[in-house]
Formats: sequence, C-alpha cells, structure tokens
Amino acid sequence: MLKTKLKTYLKKAAIKSFGPSFLKKDLNIALEPTENILYGDYSATLPFALAKEIKDSPINIAKKLKEALESFSIKEIEKIETAVPGYLNFFIKKESFQKELRELYRKQKPPKKEKKKTVIIDYSSPNIAKPMHIGHLRSTVIGESLANIYESLGYKVIRWNYLGDWGTQFGKIIAAYKLWGDKKEIEKNPIVSLTTLYQKFHQELKNNPDLEKLGQEEFKKLEKGNEGNRKLWLWFKKESLREFNRIYKILNVKFDILKGEADFEKYLLPLIKDLKKKKIAQESEGALIIPLDKFNLPPALIQKSDKATLYLTRDLAAFIYRLKKYKPDKILYVVGNEQNLHFKQLFAIAGLLNLAKNTQLEHIKFGLILDKERKKFATREGEIILLEDVLNKIIEKSLTIIKEKHPQWPNKKRIKTGQIIGAGALKFSDLREFRTSDIVFDWNKMLDFKGSTSIYLQYTYARLNKIIEKAKKIAAFDEKFLNHPLEINLIKKILEFPNTIENSAKNYAPNGLANYLLSLADSANQYYESVKVLKEENEKRRNAQLVLLKIITDVLRKGLDFLGIKTLKEI
Repeated sequence: MLKTKLKTYLKKAAIKSFGPSFLKKDLNIALEPTENILYGDYSATLPFALAKEIKDSPINIAKKLKEALESFSIKEIEKIETAVPGYLNFFIKKESFQKELRELYRKQKPPKKEKKKTVIIDYSSPNIAKPMHIGHLRSTVIGESLANIYESLGYKVIRWNYLGDWGTQFGKIIAAYKLWGDKKEIEKNPIVSLTTLYQKFHQELKNNPDLEKLGQEEFKKLEKGNEGNRKLWLWFKKESLREFNRIYKILNVKFDILKGEADFEKYLLPLIKDLKKKKIAQESEGALIIPLDKFNLPPALIQKSDKATLYLTRDLAAFIYRLKKYKPDKILYVVGNEQNLHFKQLFAIAGLLNLAKNTQLEHIKFGLILDKERKKFATREGEIILLEDVLNKIIEKSLTIIKEKHPQWPNKKRIKTGQIIGAGALKFSDLREFRTSDIVFDWNKMLDFKGSTSIYLQYTYARLNKIIEKAKKIAAFDEKFLNHPLEINLIKKILEFPNTIENSAKNYAPNGLANYLLSLADSANQYYESVKVLKEENEKRRNAQLVLLKIITDVLRKGLDFLGIKTLKEI
C-alpha cells in the first residue's frame, strides 16, 4: 500500500540522515492526508517526533529527511516540500493513486487482519427489574460498534452483556413488591410497575429510614436461597430480558454471552479465601479490604463487616472466570466515566494476582447523557427517559417523512424502513461524538434528520446505488480514465478506509469512522453534482466512473455496518 511504502522510506531516510541507531527504534511515523491540496497529498510529522532526541529544530530535520528521500528516487512521488515549522509534504503522482485503486478493486483487499486474537467486549449491562433508559444507549452502541470493528480486523470477538442482577437494590424491589405490589398490575406491565415500586420505596424511605434495613434483610434472604424471594427474582429477570431483547432487536444489537452478577456468586467465598491466603486481602474494622497504596489508589472493599460482598468482588470473580475459560488477549469494559475508580481498582488487583500479564485490560469510558440542567438522570427519583420511548418517537418521525415521500409504499415496507432509519439516526447521533464527552439530552438534536446524520449517509448510498443500477452493466475497468481532480480526491479518501478502521480500533473511538464516512459522503455528493456519469459518452471513462461509485458504495455500506447501521437501496 502507498502509505505503508512511504512510511518505510521515511524510516530509511531517518537512518540515512541520523545514523544506524534508528534502525531498531520504533519511530512514530504519522502520515496523514492534507486538507489543502496546495500542501500536497500527505503530510508527515516525523521531524517533530525526532526533534528532542536529535536536538535540532523540526524544520532543519525536515530538510535533511527531504534530501535523503529524494536520493531514493521514489517513483510514486512527484515532489516533496518542507513547510514551517517542520512538516514534510508529499505530492503523489495521480498514476500512483489510480494503481492503488486498481489493486483494491481487483483484490477487494480488506483491512489488515489481526489473526488468532480474542477480545471480550463487555457492554450494555442493564439492571433487571428496571427499564432500559437513555443512559444505556452509549454503552450499547459504542460496544456494538467496537465489536463489529474488531471482528472486521480478524479478531475473535465475544460480545458480553453483563447484567446487573444482584445486590441490595433487589432486596429493596422485593420488599417494595411485598409491601405495595399488585400481582395483576405486575403481570400487565412488569417493568414499568416494578420501576414505580422501586421509586416509591425511595420516596417512602425519606420518612421511614427503617425501610433501608428491610431491603437489606430481603436481599440476605435472597442470597441464602429463600424460595419465595428467589422465585420473585427469577420472575423479574425473565420479564426484564423480554423487554431488553425487544429493544436490542430494533437497535440491531446481538450478544454471544448474557450473564449477570448472580452467575458468579458461587465463586465468591473461594475467591475471598484465596485472597486471604495469599495475604492480598486483610481485615479492617470487621470488613475485608485490599490495600492499593502502591497504585496510589484507595483500598478496595471486597467484603462488608456483615460478610456481604460487593459489585467489585463479583466483577473480580467474573474477570477470573473469563480469563480461565476464554484466555482473551483483550478485555474491553465499555462503561461510563463515573466507574473510573472501580476499574482502576479491578485492574490493580488483577496485577497483584499476576493474572493479566497476557491480557490487555481497558476501561472504555464514555461521558454521561445529562438532562438540560447537566445533571444525571436518576431512576430512583423517576427522572428517566426510557430508551424505548426515544426509539418509538424517532421511528414515528421517520414514518411520517416516509409516508410523505413514498405514499405508494405498502405499510410493511414503510415500517421496516422507518425502523432502520430511526434506529440508525439515534445510534449515529451518539457514535459521531467523541465518547469521553458528556452529552446533554436534547430531543430536537437527537431527532434532527438534517445535516451530518446517518440518514445523509444512507441517502448518499441509495443515490449512488441508483446510478449503478441504471447503468445495468459495468464492462472492463481501466483506472487511467479516472483523472478528474474530484476523482483523485475520492480515491485518496477510499484508500484511507483501512487506516480509519485500524485507528478506530486502536483508539477505541467509533467517532473516527463516523466522521470519515461523512467526509467521504460529502466528496461523493460533490462529485455526483459536478460529474454526470450516465451522460459520459466515452465508454471506458464511464465504466471507470461506475467502478469508482461501486467502490464508494461498498465502503459506505461496510462502514455503516461496522457502526451497526443498516443501508437502504431506496429512501
């Protein structure tokens, strides 16, 4: 590939200019497309990376590298220029871009594959007996898109939904049901009714503090296997999963493994015993803690003074289970920023146990979805926006637009199209944002169908696909006929697709892919408006143009697929 070749020559230039010591060094050779063609096609920032070590200015280093590169007589390069304060700008011969496209078309070469590696991606993780709300959206769509991206790179991906199905909160729900619950109401609308009971428990708690103890006692009974409490818990779980799966189906999200905290309860006593035996855990005021001073972290509480375990204890047991059963190369926890300390402690304990030496652990943190006053939505106070309500509203808006545009379509087709457009718009509005930023929930912005949205990408795909279908047949492809500046620009963007996928995986950042697709669509639409492909009289040029459009639609389809968004041939 052209960029790979240029990077190889840049390293050779560094060795030639500054000595053989650079032969074994892992140089940070970034080579990015330029935004302005006056500065060439690609720009390298290697001079900045070398400046500190060589103890010279970036611009002087750039000039020396330029001299070395020119001595190699690289056939793909038209010229090289330096620019203040230290950039190396490469002007590439258009024939080189044409050749790259030909190779891509003939081989249909996918992005570079990482073979025989396993990654577990832990995402979504809703709590049973509570509805999925807008706060669950980010983990679900970011996790699913990363799973798709890693799968495209050849990883064996294990999609894991780690349910919140254990802890004192379930004692509170059981207590609330026993105090105020109506079986018929629960049967009619289980999740909404249970959420109402949970909220009522916390409202009553303000006037009756003894309810806190009652909730704890009900959970202890559940922990000890009380038949009545376990029956209620299983019922709550069954109804919750039914609702979750309905929403996941609309969002086009699937999981390989669905396990909750309760699945690891049986491992907790042996784990605690082992931690004590290895003198990693120690008693403190009747509780059991793991000191983490060497990591500059507060001690981790793994067992309360009443012998109750915590979320961290169960997460540690789940981690050990995953490690032993699947031997993953990576485990990605797609969980919000607010759990940062939890995962720092978990990873530190994994280090103390010498468990993760062959497994990379990453907390893929993301910002919150906040209300208009920039406050977190709270389930217990009734301040939640249900994810299903958001989906229904956005699908309803999609259907309104589709009915206006295609009144002749059968209702079944309109509904299916509306779900694809609506779910895609909701997911893309999240995925195009940088994941660590907080997002203020705004109905108007969330439901905006104009501008930089998935609908724009879906429409571009459909628009280009229509041209290809009208052409009916594409004959032999001769890349030399793609010589219009807009065509060369499109080829450059297409060639960036594999690198974009790799960077999205490396940085755990789907927004890089989302924004790449928007940029590609912008260029494709500019081309569509400027160059009338179907009216081209030269058959060879027309065929080349159709191949270019076909490759663009393939990239759009694959890119949207990696983001978990379906394409449509007609909108």
